[in-house]
Amino acid sequence: MDIHIYTDGGCSGNPGPGGWAYLIMRERGTGSEILVEKWGSEAETTNNRMELTAALYALEMLSKLNIAPKEVMVHTDSQYVQKGMTEWIISWKRNGWRTSDKTPVKNKDLWQRLDAITSNYSIQWKWVKGHFGNRFNERCDKLAQRAIASIRYI
Repeated sequence: MDIHIYTDGGCSGNPGPGGWAYLIMRERGTGSEILVEKWGSEAETTNNRMELTAALYALEMLSKLNIAPKEVMVHTDSQYVQKGMTEWIISWKRNGWRTSDKTPVKNKDLWQRLDAITSNYSIQWKWVKGHFGNRFNERCDKLAQRAIASIRYI
């Protein structure tokens, strides 16, 4: 695996003030090197939008870096993101961005942007259990929480 991306997003209330974070790492023979670490916030959003935003912004940043990874692994603690990108999106696209019960897909704007950018890479979407000791997932969680706190007290 050339590149590992860790993402997290969350809200204080759902909907409510939200934060997202990601870090992009490159594997080296001598270990891992963090290339980019970013976070941000939105005043009124949902947990799922923040999870999607973290993954989307990470992949958009990857496209701006001067590297050409053969493979990318996105680590997310969101089954919504992981299953959406590996299972559900195929049916959504086939059904005109509608779910199996014919309702419009929520967060369609973000799903479509993610779908477009992922065509540039060979990506594996790996679900990791949140708050379970994975140091990079924990780092993203802390950054996302910091982002939320920064807007709650303005």
